[in-house]
Amino acid sequence: MLAVLIDPDKVTPLSLTYMVEKMKLMPPDFVFVGGSLIHESVDRVIQMLKTQMNIPVVLFPGNACQFSPNADAILLLSLLSGRNPEYLIGQHVLSACQIKRSKVEVLSTGYILIDGGKPTSVQYISNTMPIPHDKSEIAIATAIAGELIGNKLIYLEGGSGAVNPVSADMIETVRANISVPLIVGGGLRTEGDICRAYKAGADIVVVGNILEKNFELYESLLSVRNSF
Repeated sequence: MLAVLIDPDKVTPLSLTYMVEKMKLMPPDFVFVGGSLIHESVDRVIQMLKTQMNIPVVLFPGNACQFSPNADAILLLSLLSGRNPEYLIGQHVLSACQIKRSKVEVLSTGYILIDGGKPTSVQYISNTMPIPHDKSEIAIATAIAGELIGNKLIYLEGGSGAVNPVSADMIETVRANISVPLIVGGGLRTEGDICRAYKAGADIVVVGNILEKNFELYESLLSVRNSF
């Protein structure tokens, strides 16, 4: 599956309209909405997407403030690779009652940040260290721990604008050791990057940063999904 990530801070009304028109013609499987640091209304973007498209809109929140009852689902992220309690449980407590009262489907997600070759917004905002790019054994143990404590999805994240995507070796070995779906994102810029992620075992590939710069690439990236 393919998810397009939209950061409300990085789109204009004009660019968002253009993206929606493209996605209506060639739908991805999901649209994720969120980011590490958002000043604009998440709800405004979600309502626009929901009125224009029949595609599941999933919240990908950076903190407790990034919630909208108008989304279809939320990736309730626990940052397993870090040791900052704010992103393991603290932010969840702040938003728990609001989420519980809503009809939004909750997807408990173990979020694992992998070193993508440069410091990322996720690393800076969460004040956590990523797992080294070549330490697959740490990623495997972390993913297994996430599944054992009840996470329904595992998300390997290279970070927005990562120089290097998560390696095929790490994706493959993590996939072989968990039974829940595996999401992979960060640093995926080309058809080859996406193809390698799928072949290694990613169930859902997330593209965002490269499309913010050039959404004309969307069709070619989507064609990779269609070939599997």
